[in-house]
Amino acid sequence: MGYKVLIADDEAEIRDVLHLYLEKDGYEVLEAADGLEAMGKIQKEKPDLVILDVMMPGLDGYRVLRNIREHNNIPVIMLSAKDTDADKILGLDLGADDYITKPFGPLEAVARVNSNIRRFYSLGAGGGRQETVKELTVQDLRLDLESCLLYRGEDMIELTSVEFRIMKLFMEEPGKVFTKQQIYEQGWEDDYPVSDNNIMVCISKLRSKLEHGGREYIKTIRGLGYRLEKADAERRGRRL
Repeated sequence: MGYKVLIADDEAEIRDVLHLYLEKDGYEVLEAADGLEAMGKIQKEKPDLVILDVMMPGLDGYRVLRNIREHNNIPVIMLSAKDTDADKILGLDLGADDYITKPFGPLEAVARVNSNIRRFYSLGAGGGRQETVKELTVQDLRLDLESCLLYRGEDMIELTSVEFRIMKLFMEEPGKVFTKQQIYEQGWEDDYPVSDNNIMVCISKLRSKLEHGGREYIKTIRGLGYRLEKADAERRGRRL
């Protein structure tokens, strides 16, 4: 498989079990026992995915996640005994791609790793439309499907893998209204849950990242969902 996974957790037993199962599945596995060691391994070893415990000595998982997102958009799976919506929303708001609650089964963790690796690194590859379409352009936004990067002009906008998939959905059909269920199933590649807090947080983060010159890129359609504007809403309004 060739992908490199970093397990950052202060519990040696958890690291040992995850290491064993991930290695059996073909991954190269790295370990860190605290946040500072994790940061060093990330900078030196360049892992393809990070499993990040929230509560660690030195630097906690949230601070490590903030640092990761300042430099790259690799998949990050948060690992925590905290299972409240507020904790999950905080992790997602900071840029986490997935969240596993302790206690968990090692096979579940491996499945989550496989899913996030597949989502992130297979984007832009494979058959169908992606063989010929290498980028999508709407307004002044350009989404590079091969590098999984979003640009406004020459400026790069950092996206998580979930944000990338949502922007891809929007930019493939600008002007179309997508329901929360459609957005969730595209972004998280999972069944739509009862709570849609994850979507609201993600859309809010995207709007913050896209904000430029007063433009409204993502519009809320009350009672229906969201759409990406085909053209600058401000300029369009002046023409009417």
